[in-house]
Amino acid sequence: MNDVKERLINGLIKENPTFVLMLGMCPTLAVTTSAINGLGMGLTTMVVLALSNAFISLLRNSIPDKVRIPAFIVVIASFVTMAELLLEGFIPSLYDALGIYIPLIVVNCIILGRAEAYASKNKVIASLFDGIGMGLGFSFALTCIGAVRELIGAGTLFGYAVMPDSYVPSTIFIMAPGAFFVLAVLTAIQNKVKIAGEKRGKDMSKIQSGCGSDCLNCNDTGCTKRIYDEKEEGKANG
Repeated sequence: MNDVKERLINGLIKENPTFVLMLGMCPTLAVTTSAINGLGMGLTTMVVLALSNAFISLLRNSIPDKVRIPAFIVVIASFVTMAELLLEGFIPSLYDALGIYIPLIVVNCIILGRAEAYASKNKVIASLFDGIGMGLGFSFALTCIGAVRELIGAGTLFGYAVMPDSYVPSTIFIMAPGAFFVLAVLTAIQNKVKIAGEKRGKDMSKIQSGCGSDCLNCNDTGCTKRIYDEKEEGKANG
């Protein structure tokens, strides 16, 4: 139970895909013109991520190391195809709104990254909840960005008018530049929370915008890139 809780908190807060790891920026900036679009994209990605993680973890000992990336992509593409067909059949309005970004989930670096960094090395249940946690974190981030953009840019929230009739929408926020503005402000708020926590003596090292470390001089033995590089170096020398 503690491991499940840790995986969920990790995806939502410590390693939030959008606000901390800065992954999946293409759909983050492209589809968040409204809160419902952000939520729909986030939940679709979460389903694919959770199922892909579980399936890859189940097959981790059967997939040859030399073809693991192509195998991961085939698994992910299968679940994305199923999700796309279900959206087209049961939620056509969301399917039309998300458009090309649904099949592009296949190459979303969040999904492939979790498959390589976690699911291929851990048990099924832990991998499943890692996918759920990361997916919830992604959904939360996209919904927040979409809600702010929709509220300022259209005066609505989840399609319902919430601003007074006298409000004049700032339409730039539902255009491409608005995505960058909102992401920058939300990231700045996150950094302010981090700095305030550090001043109070709390460990805020996991709440940041990306790694922020010097890879050449990094001593973090848990770094995924470092583990992968050391593994490849061992194969070359062995």
